[in-house]
Amino acid sequence: MTFLNRFAAVAVLALSISVLHAAPPATVAGAKTFMDKAEAELLKLGIEQQRADWVNETFITDDTEAISALFTDRLIARTTELVKESRQYEKLPLPADLRRKFLLLKLSLNMPAPSDPKLREELTQTSVGLGSAYGKGKYCPDEDTSHCLGIDDLEERMAKSRDPKELARYWAGWHKIAPPMHDKYARFAELSNQGARELGFKDTGVLWRSYYDMPADQFSAEMERLWSQVEPLYKELHAYVRTRLVAKYGATAQRPDGLIPAHLLGNMWSQQWDNIFDLVAPASAPPTYDLGQIFTERKTTPKEITTYGESFFKSLGFEPLPPTFWKRSMLVKPTDHDAVCHASAWDVDSNEDVRLKMCIHGTTDDFATVHHELGHLYYDLSYRKQSPLLRDSANDGFHEAIGDAIALSITPEYLKTIGLIQTVPPPAADIPILLRKALEKISFLPFGLLVDKWRWQVFSGETKPEGYNAAWWALREKYQGIAPPVDRSESDFDAGAKYHIPANTPYARYFLAAIYQFQFYRAMCREAGYKGPLNRCSVYGSKEAGTKFAAMLSLGKSKPWPEALKQLTGEDKLDASAIVEYFAPLLEWLKQQNAGANGATKPGWTVAANPMKAQ
Repeated sequence: MTFLNRFAAVAVLALSISVLHAAPPATVAGAKTFMDKAEAELLKLGIEQQRADWVNETFITDDTEAISALFTDRLIARTTELVKESRQYEKLPLPADLRRKFLLLKLSLNMPAPSDPKLREELTQTSVGLGSAYGKGKYCPDEDTSHCLGIDDLEERMAKSRDPKELARYWAGWHKIAPPMHDKYARFAELSNQGARELGFKDTGVLWRSYYDMPADQFSAEMERLWSQVEPLYKELHAYVRTRLVAKYGATAQRPDGLIPAHLLGNMWSQQWDNIFDLVAPASAPPTYDLGQIFTERKTTPKEITTYGESFFKSLGFEPLPPTFWKRSMLVKPTDHDAVCHASAWDVDSNEDVRLKMCIHGTTDDFATVHHELGHLYYDLSYRKQSPLLRDSANDGFHEAIGDAIALSITPEYLKTIGLIQTVPPPAADIPILLRKALEKISFLPFGLLVDKWRWQVFSGETKPEGYNAAWWALREKYQGIAPPVDRSESDFDAGAKYHIPANTPYARYFLAAIYQFQFYRAMCREAGYKGPLNRCSVYGSKEAGTKFAAMLSLGKSKPWPEALKQLTGEDKLDASAIVEYFAPLLEWLKQQNAGANGATKPGWTVAANPMKAQ
């Protein structure tokens, strides 16, 4: 036999062997088997990762950080592998529910990782390191390390201080924690983008925006459409607050461009302004109430405050929280070790091991935050009977909106019903109550919009690392109408001083939630048979509203979000008309105040030549 004949024979034999060992063709039945196994495996890995993360966030050490990174890497690695393995089934005529699971698997990574193990490990270590750097962050006045202040302490001081110089020190001091994160974040974005491209997305921002049952570009347009509905109300509120701050602080608050200095708004990020209500309250307003003061006088414990939130959900027909919730949650700040105090809800085992992580001080904000976070947990408990990939909210904006929709029912009537106040303020108090609520809800809207706009620009490459800070302040000026209290430069990294940036938590959900919650709330009020002004409605005790609410929650992610929205509201489009209706009396009042005798207070502001310049 000649060499060529022998080669041909070997080739035929090799081909025969390869045919015998070739993977069988993909089938619908095979796709279902693959998905069942994938869901079971990811559920197990997810529980392990959640437990490791819980320990790291409630007890930060080098060891817990390393353990968290290890389990996060395992989950990301296997998810990435499964996404790639799932591609063999993409062209099959799959049933709609199974096809949805394959799509959700592909979109399940907020932090897509490269397939290269070394790069994936680098990404997870960088991510965990960024989160821990934030958790460990402290401001030490006068470099005195024996009296350092964490963000929890600083937030409390920013809320209460009325000394502009002191406020500027707190603001600048906290923002100093972020510059060391700059290069790590740039590398994080680079690695995450590589992972997104390997999954078939242009960048991580496109992957995130593809999560909303519509094309990524359409989602961006939807965000702007919603903002256009609420922007007039925000600008009237901004103008009114600006005028009152100038009356309080004089030249410190007054800028020729109409921007408000960021440190004067009672919050480290100027994202909610309700802490300065005392400075902007109508002078002739009848007295209302201060829940923080009530809790202090009654010596209300963090557990008791949490129980109020649980009782609201029980009044709608929901079950009590599981006993393990009370054993495993962190409700107070640890005194002997570092922990991340940023409030968050945890569904550790996708079943009944739900927990709250929060450092409760007994403020009015804490009361609302407890309702918000328990909303996450009751959503988790409601959809736990869905299959693993569907144990999530219709979209992440839904998850954030659930508890806030309940918190809108924290009306004077509700507070009297549960015994926190004795007398319901008269109708004349509606304007100050609505004003306080607007300082919480309306002031947040532009910030909720811009955080991810900045990140999308970073991920797309439109904003380069050398321009991170200028882009951040350009957006804050454009949407919020605020300016930094001290000069900034590219040696700063002010975005990193906001938890959700180093923690890699998408933020568009919070903007969406600010809109959804009013849609949910209005629908529940209608279901409860309420007929009065929307801002006076409380659905506390309405089993009818609770039944409709629970039906939407139980769907989890099994249906596209428009179908889930329709389940409760009868509407399948996101619409800000409910929030406009809620604040309609306030909007008219603000217009009157801003017009004044001479029409001197004009809503809006002009673009500064340098958005990073203090004055």
